[in-house]
Amino acid sequence: MERTNAEAERIARLAARDPLMRLLGMECVDGGSGRAAVSLTVGEQHLNFNGTCHGGVTFALADAAFGLASNSHGVIAAAIDAHVTYQVAVKPGDVLTATAVEASRTRKLGVYRIDVTRQDGALVSTFTGTVYVTARPNEG
Repeated sequence: MERTNAEAERIARLAARDPLMRLLGMECVDGGSGRAAVSLTVGEQHLNFNGTCHGGVTFALADAAFGLASNSHGVIAAAIDAHVTYQVAVKPGDVLTATAVEASRTRKLGVYRIDVTRQDGALVSTFTGTVYVTARPNEG
């Protein structure tokens, strides 16, 4: 249990150091070994020209959860691949949560699945990503 608490604290510190998360209004709401959840309330600044949430914002939300989950083990994990699908449109006022889980991790590679859901439970987007795992600590 102590390891989970240490990882949750590490995730909180990493999230606090992420200027893009702050800029977009993202909040880390959960984290632990190989997992993280990040939420965002969609505002006018997140919309595209059609009046729905920009796909780049949804991608950034999933990517933030991916980055936190993959770096939860204390070493730098750098993304080398990501794929995203969009299932439903998102409107202003919707609350999105990206939940990342570790599918597999070896000494050099980690694979993660991130589901982005809306406040009503609807699946908005599915994201998969792969990281290259280094030996360098991600905190100094």
